[in-house]
Order: sequence, then structure tokens, then C-alpha cells
Amino acid sequence: MQPPMIVLVGPTATGKSALAIECCHRMARDGGVGEIVNGDSMLVYRGMDIGTAKPAPEERGGIVHHLVDVMDVTETASVAWFQRRAREVIEGIRARGAVPVLVGGSALYTRAITDHFDFPGSDPELRARLEGELERLGAAALHRRLSEVAPASAAWIEPGNGRRIVRALEVHELTGGHQAVLPEWTYELDGVHQFGLTLERTELDRRIDARVDAMFEAGLVAEVHSLLDRGLAEGRTASMAIGYRQVIEHLHGLRTEAEARDEVKRATRRFFRKQLGWYRRDPRITWLTAGDPDNVERILRAVGL
Repeated sequence: MQPPMIVLVGPTATGKSALAIECCHRMARDGGVGEIVNGDSMLVYRGMDIGTAKPAPEERGGIVHHLVDVMDVTETASVAWFQRRAREVIEGIRARGAVPVLVGGSALYTRAITDHFDFPGSDPELRARLEGELERLGAAALHRRLSEVAPASAAWIEPGNGRRIVRALEVHELTGGHQAVLPEWTYELDGVHQFGLTLERTELDRRIDARVDAMFEAGLVAEVHSLLDRGLAEGRTASMAIGYRQVIEHLHGLRTEAEARDEVKRATRRFFRKQLGWYRRDPRITWLTAGDPDNVERILRAVGL
């Protein structure tokens, strides 16, 4: 029997990373081994630390963390790349007799890793044409086009996320349609146990606002300024991250710092409410109240550890 796999999902500021580390420490006390697999597409980037709330090495409790700081900001962490690399890592962890603990980002990324999830092909010439239009016309114009040809997909994709809009338009032209819905709830990997952390909405909003304020006070603007010197603006994935996109606009004179801070808070709340909607449809997730001291015991008992 191979070890089980634990998946932790839920909004930012609910304590997923800390809970994952606690689970691994508890396994170690019982003679087992747990290793954490990052499922957040932005934690893969070196230097994107403050705006992603990336656990610093000293905060990782001596637990091995995979898929953290493995790319430069100019590289693209596609969903297909993430699926392939995460599955390779998970297979390696299990081969060593350890328990993988996947700490999730969006529903798209976590489900691409755990579920039966295929990706349509890509056409380099079509992609280059659409990216040229994105640069020339802007994300808002392409989002309006997507709304006309695939309104359900446009409702799911943020108007400022040019990379995702281009991909949706590419798939639409290649296949004649772009599906906004994720595939049925069918695990590709064996022994998956998913747990979601939830909070009352006003408390979650308060935590998000406090986290964003802390990021700005910790030097987010300086971090983004430094990353721009390393090619952040050319990175199709990294530059679209919530927090980084708004600060780039501030540094380009399009927003004041206060306006950027407020927009990061709004964008974060919008994103995670939308993500919670997707997660809530998944009947396989066991929901836990964030911060409950019994969560570690509940999780390990449920997976048979």
C-alpha cells in the first residue's frame, strides 16, 4: 500500500501552510515522514516572496518543501507544466514511503494535479498572433472578445489576466469552443484526501486586509521594483500575480501606492470568493474551520495515520 496523499485548499490567510507543517511534524513524532508540495503557481518564482506570503526557510519548520523557488520570473509556469512536475514530485515522495501534503492555490492547479485532467494542444503561430494583439490592444479588449465567443469562460477569467484570456481564445479557435467548467470529480492519483479551510466571511476579509497591509509594510513595492530589473514585466505568468500587477501599475505611474494597496485587497477578495465557489462544488472535500486546534488530529485520523 502506498502512502496516502493530503491536499489542503482554501483562501489565503486561513493558515494552510502552517497546518501542513503541523501535520508533517505530527507524522514525524509518530515515526512517519511528510513532505510539502507547493500547489500555488506563484511560489515557484525566485524573488517573489513578500507578495506571495511565501514561507521563509526558517518558517518551514525543517520540513522539505517542493516546487518553491524553482523558476525565474521570466519563465512561464503553465498548468500543464505544474501538473507534470507536481506528479513527478508526488511519485518520488511516495516511493520513499513518505506522505505528500499538497498545499493548494487555485482550483485549476490543484485539480490539474490530482484529477483526470487533459489539456488542449497549442499552436505557436496562433499564440504569437493573440499575444501580439494583447500587447497592442490590451487585456480588456481581448476579454470583451472572449465575452462574445465564450461568455461562460469570460465570466470565470479576470479581465486583467491577459495570459489566461489569450489561452482561452487560443483554445476556442483551435477546438471551436472553450469550456469554463472543470472536468468531473475523478481522481487520477490514488489515495487522495482533500481538506478545505474555511472562515466566516467578515473574518476572512479582515485577515486578507491585514495580510495585504503587512506585505506593503514589509517592502512589497521595493520587491517588485527589484524584480522589474530582473525581467518581471516580461514574465507572462509572474507579472499577472495579484499584488505584483497592481504594484507594477503604481511604479508605472498609473496608480498611487494607496490605490494599489486597496486594489490588491479587492482583487484578493474577488479571487478567493470565486475560488471558494469552485471548491464548494467538489463533494470530495472535507471542510474544517481554520485555526481549530483539532484539525491536525482530524486530518491524520481521516487518512489512516
